[in-house]
Amino acid sequence: MAESSPVRFGILGCANIARKVSRAIALAPNATISAVGSRSIEKATAYAKENGYPSTTKIYGSYEAVLDDPEVDAVYVPLPTSLHVKWAVLAAQKKKHVLLEKPVALNVKELDVILEECESNGVQYMDATMWMHHPRTAKMKEFLSDSQRFGQLKSVHSTFAYLGDTEFLENNIRVKSDLDALGALGDAGWYSIRAILWSSDYELPKTVTALRDPEFNEAGVILSCGASLSWKDGR
Repeated sequence: MAESSPVRFGILGCANIARKVSRAIALAPNATISAVGSRSIEKATAYAKENGYPSTTKIYGSYEAVLDDPEVDAVYVPLPTSLHVKWAVLAAQKKKHVLLEKPVALNVKELDVILEECESNGVQYMDATMWMHHPRTAKMKEFLSDSQRFGQLKSVHSTFAYLGDTEFLENNIRVKSDLDALGALGDAGWYSIRAILWSSDYELPKTVTALRDPEFNEAGVILSCGASLSWKDGR
């Protein structure tokens, strides 16, 4: 791929979040949607049409076909978290760069496997936590790092919440133990934890204390939780 050529993305699956990311890819001057794959070619065809994919977009009835396409440079993986290791590793082995939806894995061990495969195959890994890659975030960091303007950071309070209706609480993948076992911790808590670590220059806390009375559904998936992170300097 020539340096000036746009990055040709393949989309694995037809997740709702991929609709937004697809629009961003389409609007980017240096990227294009080259292919989309689903377990059903009919679903992939309808999805591409609904989201205004370019007429040149290839439609596949499997994820494997997207990875086998030589005209795909990178893949966006918005699949359930339990599938991330399998498909991110396969993508790396096929020499595709990986844009992985959050939460990127169910635990650190799984993420290490993904990172090792990407490194050994010479492809780039990037998580899809949008706000982390936004120019506004860089300006915020510039402001926070200026002690003359801001002073010293002593504490951060970060909350992320939304109302899930009955349909969501019964059928969404984020409440299914076999698909996204981290539940609210991985879905919404990811943002809060990431914001706190970002503000602390990714220095790990000395202690992490879970708050009382987290809420679980019948499958044991977390619906609501909280924690307090403390650093050795008193933050």
